[in-house]
Amino acid sequence: MATPLDSFHAVIPAGGAGTRLWPLSRASRPKFLLDLDGSGRSLIQQTWDRLNDLVPAERIHVVTGHAHAAAIREQLPDLTGLFVEPSPRDSMPAIGLAAAVIGAEHPGAIIGSFAADHVIDDQVSFAEAIGQAVAVARTGLVTTIGITPTGPSTAFGYVESGDRLDVEGAGSARAVRSFVEKPDAETAARYVAGGAHSWNGGMFVTRTDVLMGHLERLQPGLHAGLRTIAEAWPTSSRDDVLDRTWPGLTKIAIDHAIAEPVALEGGMAVVPGEFTWDDVGDFAALLDIGAASSPETVWVDGSGLALSEDGTTIAVVGLDDVIVVRTHDALLVVARDRAQQVKDVVAELRRRGRDDLV
Repeated sequence: MATPLDSFHAVIPAGGAGTRLWPLSRASRPKFLLDLDGSGRSLIQQTWDRLNDLVPAERIHVVTGHAHAAAIREQLPDLTGLFVEPSPRDSMPAIGLAAAVIGAEHPGAIIGSFAADHVIDDQVSFAEAIGQAVAVARTGLVTTIGITPTGPSTAFGYVESGDRLDVEGAGSARAVRSFVEKPDAETAARYVAGGAHSWNGGMFVTRTDVLMGHLERLQPGLHAGLRTIAEAWPTSSRDDVLDRTWPGLTKIAIDHAIAEPVALEGGMAVVPGEFTWDDVGDFAALLDIGAASSPETVWVDGSGLALSEDGTTIAVVGLDDVIVVRTHDALLVVARDRAQQVKDVVAELRRRGRDDLV
């Protein structure tokens, strides 16, 4: 018997270095490969588990670069759909590659893109949101999952909801009025108080033909390149065509290429994601999701998070809301409220030519 998710394929873009989580997260070992919350599973493994609960392994696809392909294969032994990018071109070429290939092989397929490095609690609510998003996507709308805000965060972009949509199986769906960049604190507080805005969690669900049709209109060069690669994908010339075509693809995020312009045209919808969600963007976020200090840590009139990757005992005396992270080759000390600035350390190390540390 057919189910609502029979034509649904999940795509996991796995890229980026997570520079705000240095020195744990490095270019060679980004945060999605790490167990950051002490669950025993890396972030990409947790993402896989959530999706594999909804669809079989053969309908879960990962897009990543050469540097991380081997580690992903090791962590996800049941993965069969791995797309390896020759170089980073941002999220739209990555998701578009998967959409073009999946759509060519499975006409009418619906894809959903889900970042490899997010933490989500409450599988039941997650599954409910996906079911509604797929129902809306069948009608031809590009659909996002808007995260119900827990406070006026300035760390996330927002989705502004409009009129309720009449879609069977998606009673909570609304039209999207606009996508909003990360606001200041006063604006964020107004958004949350008004009730029409949700956090943009970067999750998009759409029919592959609809996505490719929007790309053809809005990004014709990117569309043509992806079509060329998809046509060669089942042939022996796949690698040659991919290596030749990929560097010329427009480097652009899916938010700018599709979500923002299509929303202004009335082609976007949003369904609520009423589950706990965090993109684990920095060490303060790790504290928020309940990460615990290494057992060797000694606290004396202090508080915060202390992580020792190499087993070194860390002692903190008289410092509150402090984060201390030790690896075999680096030591980070940062105030919790300055956790976003850790990325500046990585920039400075690169300026000094210390790429070996990043």
